[in-house]
Amino acid sequence: MTSIYRQALGADFDRLHPRMQWRFGFSSIDETCQIGTGVMDEVWRGPWWTLPFLLLGSTRRVLFPSRGNSVPFTIANYAYVDRFGRETVTWARRFHFPRRTRAFDATMVFSKRRDTIVDYLGTHQHLAVDLGCYVDDDGGMCIRSGEQRFYEGPVAFRFPLVLSGVASVREWWDEGAACFRIEVRVANKILGPLFGYRGSFTVEECLCPVADILADVLPVSEEHRE
Repeated sequence: MTSIYRQALGADFDRLHPRMQWRFGFSSIDETCQIGTGVMDEVWRGPWWTLPFLLLGSTRRVLFPSRGNSVPFTIANYAYVDRFGRETVTWARRFHFPRRTRAFDATMVFSKRRDTIVDYLGTHQHLAVDLGCYVDDDGGMCIRSGEQRFYEGPVAFRFPLVLSGVASVREWWDEGAACFRIEVRVANKILGPLFGYRGSFTVEECLCPVADILADVLPVSEEHRE
């Protein structure tokens, strides 16, 4: 199996900084996982009228309304083959606020039919989001969300972006500090900025056969529609 990010970027994958190639280059055949720990300098949310949107998302580990500074952070990335035979990578993010831990989960696959990465957000993969990836001049990975589709049982429809958020992500390697840095911003066309965070973290790679992947980072249900 080839890394889903290498499939998405093609030849541009080699333009990533070497540490970024390591970070985004592993796949299920490696039987490893990457566990990142760090601190988000800032976790923010939009004005009060964005709260219903964020509260609803928090019920399925998609965004949340908490905010703060110097928030301890962990991220668990596992690569495995899902029950539909697709190479899959988890993004299980945990933000450890003083009173509670917030979760923001996603599983990603590369869709040959759509020729892009599809990001299934949350615990039940109800929301499928196309991701556009590119490499910036510093060898960082940049991701921007595109079309979104909602799936629930027999129900399936394209989710209007006017009712949702567009995410922009930049992750890069900081040579001076010897760590990864990340900036995430989610905004709605009408409501404006909804949610985001920025900070730094380090990553350790560990051996991890598929049987050892923690159940908490896997989706409750898997959606075959891309």
